[in-house]
Amino acid sequence: MGGFKHLVVVKFKEDVEVEVILKGMEKLVSEVDAVKCFEWGQDIESPEMLRQGFTHAFLMTFEKKEDYTAFTTHPTHIEFSATFVAAIDKFVVLDFPSVVAKSPA
Repeated sequence: MGGFKHLVVVKFKEDVEVEVILKGMEKLVSEVDAVKCFEWGQDIESPEMLRQGFTHAFLMTFEKKEDYTAFTTHPTHIEFSATFVAAIDKFVVLDFPSVVAKSPA
């Protein structure tokens, strides 16, 4: 699956209930048809010096950049973003067209 990707890597604040944020994220992507795929994970292997405090990664796939652009202005995304930003200590965002080098079997 190629398309356009939205990758967010975060470190949550210490007092945040991460499960609540994850449920909110899953609700968000279920309500926005432009999101074709949503994946997330929590780091369990990387040495601290490599992950620099980041603990979770979120990856959304869109068919094209225009779908991502529409997602960023969707009312549900705007509403959830305020909650999400308040919960994170630091983050990195990458938005990019995907190049598939090896498709899943």
